Amino acid sequence: MSTYITDDCINCGACEPECPNQAISEGEEIYVIDPNLCTECVGFYDHEACQAVCPVECCLPNPEHREEEDELAKKAIALHPDDGELAGRIESGDFPSRFRS
Repeated sequence: MSTYITDDCINCGACEPECPNQAISEGEEIYVIDPNLCTECVGFYDHEACQAVCPVECCLPNPEHREEEDELAKKAIALHPDDGELAGRIESGDFPSRFRS
């Protein structure tokens, strides 16, 4: 499942630089997350980085776009094909994920 930003967003921009996939951008009124780029930080962190920095806690898992850890890990590798360290962590099964916290 990808993360999405609710209408409670105060447009502070704290989340955007935290995303390892550049999935977050400024929308017309609030920041938005591209579900095709969001991996819920699987492979990078044991938490969703945008949630961790959001001052109003508006970065939430999107129940309408569910994905499992293995799908998100594969997406992370596809988004970062030149990141051998990431690929190695995921292939070995030793990678950070919110699913394991």
